[in-house]
Amino acid sequence: MVDPQAVVTAFNRFGLGAKPGDLALAASDPRGMLASELKAPGVAEVAPEALGSSIDALQRLFLDQKDKRMARERAATEPPIDTSASSDQSAAGAAKQGASQTKPQGPSLEQKLYRGEAMARFRKAFSARVGFVERLVAFWSNHFAVSVSKGQFIRVVAGPFEREAIRPFVLGKFAQMLMAVESHPAMIFYLDNQRSIGPNAAAGRLSGKGLNENLAREILELHTLGVGGYRQIDVTELARIITGWSFAEAESEVGEPGAFVFKANWHEPGPHSVLGKVYPQRGRDQGEAALLDLARHPATANHIAMKLARHFVADAPPPDLVQALSRKFRDTDGDLMEVSLALIQDERAWRAPATKIRTPAEFLLAAARAMDFLPDEPGPILHLQNLLGMPLWQPGGSNGFSDSTSEWAAPEAMKLRLDVSWRLAQRFRDVGHPLGVLDIVAGLAASRETRDAIAHAESRQEALALLFMSPEFQRR
Repeated sequence: MVDPQAVVTAFNRFGLGAKPGDLALAASDPRGMLASELKAPGVAEVAPEALGSSIDALQRLFLDQKDKRMARERAATEPPIDTSASSDQSAAGAAKQGASQTKPQGPSLEQKLYRGEAMARFRKAFSARVGFVERLVAFWSNHFAVSVSKGQFIRVVAGPFEREAIRPFVLGKFAQMLMAVESHPAMIFYLDNQRSIGPNAAAGRLSGKGLNENLAREILELHTLGVGGYRQIDVTELARIITGWSFAEAESEVGEPGAFVFKANWHEPGPHSVLGKVYPQRGRDQGEAALLDLARHPATANHIAMKLARHFVADAPPPDLVQALSRKFRDTDGDLMEVSLALIQDERAWRAPATKIRTPAEFLLAAARAMDFLPDEPGPILHLQNLLGMPLWQPGGSNGFSDSTSEWAAPEAMKLRLDVSWRLAQRFRDVGHPLGVLDIVAGLAASRETRDAIAHAESRQEALALLFMSPEFQRR
């Protein structure tokens, strides 16, 4: 007989929470259910309806910026208002002008694109069978973090970046994902590589400008090897290797606007050495060769294994579990499907107590799934994610959102979560009995203490709020 806790663990630790009827359907083989989701055709894809590519989004942004610039220029050259008209006419004109100025403006282009991408992401997570793959997408999107706080450019491409550079490779080879990420306009712009020019390149000699090491440093420290796995000279050399990795801007004479381009006259010439290996290749091939070696480096396997185990299992995961995942990563040449299967097949990943707390994004999606209700537009979820300190695609830095329990379980964070739980309880006050909802999300694994607290609540709203704040709902 399957342990009821194992079924809940499948949905909470590895997924996004159970929907009505899920626990009963998964009771016979929770691990098999997770593996089945991994192997489902197209499981990581988002339906492309009404969603364009990053190139489409950037070209629309470039055109919108041009139109606004031209409008400002026209306004600056318009003749001043004739003040010789009668006072009545002036008053009428002023009133009309004031009315036009106070007329509500519709959402901006970047808001429309951002919200469309957000809603597509929410729908995908809400409808997922278990949510394991969506959790993996979120993990890798946070690992290769970009932030919309950088401005309009990232705001319009954050969604396409996830769809183009993360989702196609989330169950493929890590090297392929790494290559797609580092050559994507979103990452190049976010870490300023479009400004990096080889000092000895043709453009560098003319402009006097030089290297920008931001992207190279984060590739080594965050994306591959981890802290301490490299020296400063490796950062500088990798920065030289990836000079010229850029994108075509609005008025570019080379490449399609918004697309990746390699600017040969910006590339630092000559061989360069990273981690003791010399890369003699010229042009873009030099950077691709270096990235491929970094993807296969043992330190990268250890770094990725630790992050995965820390995200899914515990802040201090069992060392032998980390070693097993690292070994699987190395033995399969970074096959993320095999690494993910190794994670859910390892008994140590199931035995660990539920000490992790759901992130705000996971908490809100779990509530939507438990209630079997998703809003028609993304505003409510986006608002609550902002309130809880995890705005969508907007971490505070290139290291992404924290994966530490102490971050999300801090007193102030839990107070905010309690406030949000009360709001959710108000929104879902017409659902069935709260104890029935507890059965949906925890089944026989629900504690007597939680059942008693919900049963003796003074109102249905209070009972639901208690449910949302219970260990069974918050912990994974």
